[in-house]
Amino acid sequence: MLLLTVVYNNNREDVIDEIGDVREYFKHKKINIGISESIVCNAHFVKIYSDEEINDKLLNMFNIHMANILYNMVIDEFYKKDMLNFLSDTYFFLKFDEIKEIRQNSLEVLRGEERIIDENSIYCMNKKNAVIDKIVECINENKEININGFITFRMKELKENLESIIDKVVEKYMVEKEYNEFIKLLKYFVEVQESKIGHINLIIDNNGEYFIQDENGKNITEELFSDLSDLRYKETTNMEDILISVLITNSPEKITIHCAENCRNNELIETIKKVFTDRVNFCDECNVCKEIKGSIHRV
Repeated sequence: MLLLTVVYNNNREDVIDEIGDVREYFKHKKINIGISESIVCNAHFVKIYSDEEINDKLLNMFNIHMANILYNMVIDEFYKKDMLNFLSDTYFFLKFDEIKEIRQNSLEVLRGEERIIDENSIYCMNKKNAVIDKIVECINENKEININGFITFRMKELKENLESIIDKVVEKYMVEKEYNEFIKLLKYFVEVQESKIGHINLIIDNNGEYFIQDENGKNITEELFSDLSDLRYKETTNMEDILISVLITNSPEKITIHCAENCRNNELIETIKKVFTDRVNFCDECNVCKEIKGSIHRV
């Protein structure tokens, strides 16, 4: 059963290795894949066979694997020839070093090498799958793929989704840049002002609520928060923003965070660590922590 004919030139000789990987994958599925290669005027014609009829599910799986091979080639071509121009024209206000970093980040996202799964990465995965679906559709229609021809004539059709992914990468980069600049400003403010309090304990209970004690174990939450009463009752202000403001305003010499795992906003913990650096330490085994953890078993 002929599954697909792939045509490529001498510049893409790694294609045969990629096809070999697909062959090995199906070998583990007890499906034997055969390859027949011929060369005509520097054009390689690779016919891919199965030694028996395969069902629609396995055929679709085969087409997806081949589409992924072609997708990676599309990405490499786009990276080499189009990505820099797109970034320079669309985001002309960025510095060269920033564009260079974003270009590399974009390549990693396009290749699916990003480790953090968030809303942005899910969006990018959906766009990537949309490109692969178009390639699968092309394979289903023709049963033959000329790699150079496909990239030449189909790139324009695929670029919209690829550029949408890059837009998301830039958006994330700009948000992180703004956040890092904000952190630098807070760090500077903390470093130049005099500490109003020595040691505070930031306690996070099982409900994710925050309490502040001084070094003697006295609850000073209301006392500290009362200074920011105007901020506290603004509808647009959340408790994490108020807490950060309290810490910045008082600039404690030492902050011990108890039961940090109860925090429902990981960004808060990261912000405190970045702003106060070596002033921060964590505790999960003192009496306060044991009491909080013990309450879990009584629920």
